[in-house]
Parts: sequence; structure tokens; C-alpha cells
Amino acid sequence: MRIIAGNARGRRLKAPRGLKTRPATARARESIFSRLNVRIDFDGLMVLDIFAGSGSLGIEALSRGAAHATFVDSSKAATSVIRENLKALGLSERARIISNDLHRALPELAVAKKGFGLVFVDAPYANDISNDVLAMLASLNLIAPEGWIVIRQFKRAPVAPPAPEGFEQFTVSIIGDHRIAYYRRSSIGAEIASG
Repeated sequence: MRIIAGNARGRRLKAPRGLKTRPATARARESIFSRLNVRIDFDGLMVLDIFAGSGSLGIEALSRGAAHATFVDSSKAATSVIRENLKALGLSERARIISNDLHRALPELAVAKKGFGLVFVDAPYANDISNDVLAMLASLNLIAPEGWIVIRQFKRAPVAPPAPEGFEQFTVSIIGDHRIAYYRRSSIGAEIASG
């Protein structure tokens, strides 16, 4: 597994051992970032990577210029590998790793008034709680105005979650056995106009 673009392009990433983690394939990451690249300025972006696994999505964003990435995973093995990957790439100072369940981690970030411009949600296929996570992100106000959420699911999972109030579902694509849904939060002006 290698970084696709940016200042860490071509560098290798480690992945946690075993079958519980499914790092995003190069093809899936290429598709995700090619769609985002024309819509997001990565320079200075705050990123949240939930169910981070190896950290490949958040680290790809850091390589492309994101200012900071927060990685959330309840697996100690996964957070240990993320820590190793960040250290090897010299990105540790631009990252935070939260080794905790997202039901504790996300409220903690909300209390700290974190607003993310880009969030990746990659829930386990066996227990796809993407809909719940999307609702939590919206209700906790963790997405900055005009911020993006990218949800990766197994393509046979139930239909992609509907957009919560104040968000729009931008597009849904199928890449191999993945379904990738993109959501965007309305700008403050658009929220006021629709209210």
C-alpha cells in the first residue's frame, strides 16, 4: 500500500495484521481523491478519519497538504500502526490519534468545538453503522460549513444513508466491491436562506 500523491507520494504504509481491517485499495483511494481534488483545497484542511484502520485515507489527505488529521479507531493494533505510519512519514506533529470507541471520541471532539472540512467514515462491513455515524456527525456539529463527508461501504450494504438536515448527498459511486457516498454540508448562508 503506497501514498498516491502529494509530498509523501510513493511511500509505503503498513496495515494492521488480520482480516478485521480493510485498507482502502489504491483504486478506491484514487477515485475518492480525484473526486475531492477538484472540489476541496487541501491546503490547511482539518481532517477526521473514523474507523481509521491503517490511516491510509487521513494520511493521503495530509500528504496532499491538509493541516491536521485526527484518526479514530477502537483497535489498539490499528492505532499502533497509524502511529508507526505517521512517524515513518514525518507527519506525527500534524496528527492526533484517538484510541477509543467513536461514541466517546466524537462527543469529546464536539466539546473541544472541532470543525472538520473533510471526514472519512469506513465502518466495518459486518457492522455497518454508517447511517448512525452520519447522524452523529451532523448532530454534534463536527462538520465545518461546506465541509465534506465520504462514506465507504460494501456495495451490497443497504442503500447509502440519506443526507441529514443541512447536508446534501453529492454523489454515490461503485468502485470494485465498494460503494462510496459523498455528502456536503450547506454553507451558513444557504442554511439561513433555507431556514
